[in-house]
Amino acid sequence: MRIIPAIDIIEGKCVRLSQGDFNKKTIYSSNPLEVAQRFEDHGIDFLHLVDLDGAKSSKIVNYKILEQIAIKTTLKIDFGGGLKSIEDVKVAFDSGASQVTLGSIVVTDPQTFNDLFEKYGSDKIILGADFLDNKIKTNGWLNDSGNYLIDFLEYHISKGIKYIIPTDISKDGMLKGPSTEIYKYILKSFNDVFLIASGGISNIKDLEDLKEAGCEGAILGKAIYENKINLKNLMNFIEK
Repeated sequence: MRIIPAIDIIEGKCVRLSQGDFNKKTIYSSNPLEVAQRFEDHGIDFLHLVDLDGAKSSKIVNYKILEQIAIKTTLKIDFGGGLKSIEDVKVAFDSGASQVTLGSIVVTDPQTFNDLFEKYGSDKIILGADFLDNKIKTNGWLNDSGNYLIDFLEYHISKGIKYIIPTDISKDGMLKGPSTEIYKYILKSFNDVFLIASGGISNIKDLEDLKEAGCEGAILGKAIYENKINLKNLMNFIEK
């Protein structure tokens, strides 16, 4: 299982939100590059970089930080947040992203999403499925899309999506454990899908449970920043 630390960016700083609430943010570093380099120094190969300014303004904003991390580390970066157009996605890839996570655009502009999926393919495009009470939320988790999680996944997996990040908003940033049972249900329901767990991971046991459940990757943020999981233990887990 891939370990994928998250760096969320607001105004150039590394932050974490609680349950997606922009009013409940904690600033952990004013230098995202240093944070990324620290991850790399501890044997981590992947990064989930989220442009929260972009998510709020519906266009890519922090691509220069993406570019800086891509140039100065060897991390494979999945970039998301505010990617609402073909031009935005091109900027993300040109700035060094290995993959992009698309969420809101899937609901609000399905034709553009289909065009992007055709252009870049299933290895480059990750389906972001942010959900609360089994309903998909969009636009920085502010809007209810009216789509149910399983129906949403079923439709897009049938169209060829391979990578999915179902983020349980109720768990995100709360350090109370991930939605492992929901992930088990998804993996049981759909074959040949790479599920990247996101939200609520608080200790190594959570990671072991997600690995046992069959998750392809796990995104974690606050657990690292609050030192619930230290990087040395994470390195040991990766090496195992």
